[in-house]
Amino acid sequence: MQESFWQKLPRPFFVLAPMADVTDCAFREMIAKYSRHGKEGGGPHVFWTEFVSADGLCSPGREVLLRDLEFTKEEQPIVAQLFGSNPENMFKASKLCAERGFAGIDINMGCPDKSIEKQGAGAAMIKNPRKAQDIIKAAQEGSGLPVSVKTRIGYNKVEWKEWFPYILEMKPSALTVHLRTRKEMSLVPAHWEIMPEIVAFVREKNKALHNEVMPLLGNGDVLSVSHARELALKTGCDGVMLGRAIFGNPWLFDERITRESIPLEENFRVLLEHTRLFEEKLGDIKSFAIMKKHYKAYVHGFDGAKELRVRLMEKENSLEIEEEIKAFLGSKTV
Repeated sequence: MQESFWQKLPRPFFVLAPMADVTDCAFREMIAKYSRHGKEGGGPHVFWTEFVSADGLCSPGREVLLRDLEFTKEEQPIVAQLFGSNPENMFKASKLCAERGFAGIDINMGCPDKSIEKQGAGAAMIKNPRKAQDIIKAAQEGSGLPVSVKTRIGYNKVEWKEWFPYILEMKPSALTVHLRTRKEMSLVPAHWEIMPEIVAFVREKNKALHNEVMPLLGNGDVLSVSHARELALKTGCDGVMLGRAIFGNPWLFDERITRESIPLEENFRVLLEHTRLFEEKLGDIKSFAIMKKHYKAYVHGFDGAKELRVRLMEKENSLEIEEEIKAFLGSKTV
């Protein structure tokens, strides 16, 4: 097992959440550039891929899935997030990720998607803790990389005191806790009020099991890096994962600026750069509709934003988007 990069991170640290059809290779490249990753005051400290099926990576159709595992050197350290309930396939998929140069593997044990749960993966792992242990072990043995876990505080109820010890027994390199149950989805506020208790429990348990401190991250309803820092200091967790706040905001992890300080023309220029990069890297395999999730965030908070947003939602490629933005700005170059 390689020395874990997790132990070298500053405290607190801030990381990018893995989100399907959001944190793809095009958007991560934008984030690395505009959040000044690796520079003082920039971030994130760790990147995550979208989650990828371990079974799929072991299937004849894996070539398309491999596009989800593309990254640039500017994104290191980057973690490949995998899901699956077949230990043999998890072993092979983790080995593949190691060969592709990832810094670590993360196992998704919190996704509430029904199609994922039908496979026994994602949040279904909470109901099958012994299988979860087998999956962690397979990833560790297959990759030789630091293996972390992202999960929730329970399935139908809050039951982290019963669930987390199974994970900790396997000596993961880090643990990210989404502070909601699977049943709660994202329909209620994240339970940050219980994070101090989780921190104390995990540290005590991990010290008893392995005589070491494991990085513990919180996740849920985090609005900004300054908000993340406040939560880390208040609860005692080592790191914070930011998710939905990244939509249309590749500047999120740059602590020198705020989203509101970005000039409108610069905002549109970056929107177009993002759109073109998406088409270049993923346009042949992913729907252009994915970009429209970001337009809702890029086009917000200025006069005429709502009307422009409606028009952009009707467009099908970067040329049409560019024409609409130029018309909005009065034919200025973007």
